[in-house]
Amino acid sequence: MCFMREEEKIDAGVLFCPGDAELKAIKLRAHNLDTEYNRTFENESEKRAEILSKLVGKLGENAFMQGPIYFHYGAHTSIGKNFFANFNLTIQDDAKVTIGDNCNFGPGVTIVTPLHPMVASERLAMKDRDGNIKRMCYAKPVNIGDDCWFGAGVTVCPGVNIGSRCVIGAGSVVTRDIPSDSFAAGVPARVIRKITEKDSMSNMPDVLADNSVI
Repeated sequence: MCFMREEEKIDAGVLFCPGDAELKAIKLRAHNLDTEYNRTFENESEKRAEILSKLVGKLGENAFMQGPIYFHYGAHTSIGKNFFANFNLTIQDDAKVTIGDNCNFGPGVTIVTPLHPMVASERLAMKDRDGNIKRMCYAKPVNIGDDCWFGAGVTVCPGVNIGSRCVIGAGSVVTRDIPSDSFAAGVPARVIRKITEKDSMSNMPDVLADNSVI
């Protein structure tokens, strides 16, 4: 294999050293921006927007993150327009994390991309191509479609793809792909059923009250 920077190794899906100086610098910058954001008041919208513009790789218009937030790299995350995240959003974006438009996350949602060797001795140390002993891990990207709703405490694991218009139930741990228009829940999460017009609020008049569906 030709020489690759550690960040290029992440994209290639091979082992990389998270202690690499370049990667540590990216993470330190992100962690400091996390802290700066978490020190703001909710109504300091301009200040928050400025911080997010520096922190997140790509962020669509009309995003709101309640805070506190915890991005590991920040630069590896892309978020579409009209994004809402409640308290304690955590995105460990060693590999790329892509979130579509109009997604809403309840409190305590966590997205993780890194994976570690299962064998304890390999987790502790391995040799790189030059024989240097280092701690290493690898990572798999996470992709989330448009118009998704995640309940409180959802965890999305490395390498997962979630289609558009999905609802993920509170407390779920998503370990496998979820097709579009699905309601999924559980540990590990599984597809409970397809979301259809039968789920419309128009079929719940007691809850709809004097409101109406557009």
